[in-house]
Amino acid sequence: MNKELLHQFIVSALSEDVGDGDHTSLATIPAGKQGKAKLLVKDNGILAGVELAREIFAVVDPALTLEVYLNDGDKVKYGDVAFEVTGDARSILTAERLVLNCMQRMSGIATKTHDIVKLLAGTNTKVLDTRKTTPGLRYLEKWAVRIGGGTNHRFGLYDMILIKDNHVDYSGGIRQAIENAKVYLKETNKDLAIEIEVRNIEELEQVIQTGGVQRILIDNFNFDDLRQAVKIIEGRYITEASGGITIDNIRDYADCGVDYISVGALTHSVKSLDLSLKAVKL
Repeated sequence: MNKELLHQFIVSALSEDVGDGDHTSLATIPAGKQGKAKLLVKDNGILAGVELAREIFAVVDPALTLEVYLNDGDKVKYGDVAFEVTGDARSILTAERLVLNCMQRMSGIATKTHDIVKLLAGTNTKVLDTRKTTPGLRYLEKWAVRIGGGTNHRFGLYDMILIKDNHVDYSGGIRQAIENAKVYLKETNKDLAIEIEVRNIEELEQVIQTGGVQRILIDNFNFDDLRQAVKIIEGRYITEASGGITIDNIRDYADCGVDYISVGALTHSVKSLDLSLKAVKL
């Protein structure tokens, strides 16, 4: 957990939501009023964001106390209570929406990831996330992927060389793109892995002939061509498949023998898990 990054996110999110004050709570709830609330699960899935909620409550009011009954990664069902928070009632309500917004989305991502991981059981293929994330929420969304049993790909443009189709076309071809990348890494003294996307068997052969990469992204191949590509690579490079992959066909792609399958839908089109923070009478 990157606490510094989380703290920056929480402060920014609270500023956006609270502004110059939670005037509804200030207007209706007496100062110093103590309260308790429970995080109620209203859906079935995988819980995520409990540790984040702990950090949010601590930033809003360090005096709030949390009693956790269910942890990140636990399977949950309708009616479960994940935790109870106790303390100043105004503080609980100030934190409420940020906690719910984050936990609902993170739990939805973790649930979808978990479902895909189950589909890949018995293969050697792992599911990867992508950069198709909500701006400002990437850390949380990729955290949720890990909670669901998935694997994080690169976090941004800074931690890997990923040569995609546009890079290839602008560079003048497969060989030139790879050679340019190798020169750049040498000149900048950076130690970054190189992955390159191929669109057909011909481009794959050019990568094999050029060498100097660590991973090959096999994009939008049909099953026959994907199996052929995996055979050509023969364990020399890490293989990753992408493009046109859905929950209905992902097992078929895994059965072609790739090491990884990247799925943008893990984070860009996920249904949030229904959660609610309900007051408990003391």
